[in-house]
Amino acid sequence: MKRAERLHALSETLRRSGSRGVSAERLADEFGVSVRTVKRDLAALDSSGAPVWSRPGPGGGYGLAMGATLQPVSLSPAQAVALMAAVAAAPDAPYSDLATAGVRKILDRLDPGTRARAEELADRVWVNAPPTASRATRSALEEAMTEQRVVRIRYTSGRGTTTTRDVEPVLFASTGGQWYLVAWCRLRDAMRWFTVSRIERASVTRTACSGHTVGEVGEPPANARPVYGRE
Repeated sequence: MKRAERLHALSETLRRSGSRGVSAERLADEFGVSVRTVKRDLAALDSSGAPVWSRPGPGGGYGLAMGATLQPVSLSPAQAVALMAAVAAAPDAPYSDLATAGVRKILDRLDPGTRARAEELADRVWVNAPPTASRATRSALEEAMTEQRVVRIRYTSGRGTTTTRDVEPVLFASTGGQWYLVAWCRLRDAMRWFTVSRIERASVTRTACSGHTVGEVGEPPANARPVYGRE
């Protein structure tokens, strides 16, 4: 997760904590960073004008002053649960952390009655989500895709061969219950499909991608489509 995205998600977490607040240690664990990084992020939020408060000592923590309130969102309980179910059922989908933060933000802006009915209905929807790649790995892949930078991955193939290679991300694709990173492999000098769950490590480099396009991947299956379909 990029810092700007983390700052936004951090502010939403502080908002949800209300008057209770939340400790720096808990925030560090939630976002997969050090306590020192969390405190730097909190200082950045405070400098940007966010009403961050802190309470020292045992049981203390950080929160946002209850000042300006957000306007309520007009959703039915079923629509709210549909969003919750879609995100919960796909924890390995690209940008799922941001989607989770977005759904929480929407729930926070529902009127109390609608939110209560949505939470009651949500108890009737169960999800048995499969294990996913590590958060750090997925965040690196997402950043590389968004910024169009070369990403270095440690990858184990279906045959058990492990290699480290630099790839240029072109698209994420879901098929057969698996998520793939489709990328131009600099090692093989060809387009390759990498199963995300088999990517053990990933780190974004400073090298910009050379401009490979989605069209180079080939014709998509007849039932494949982008996640945002334009009429």
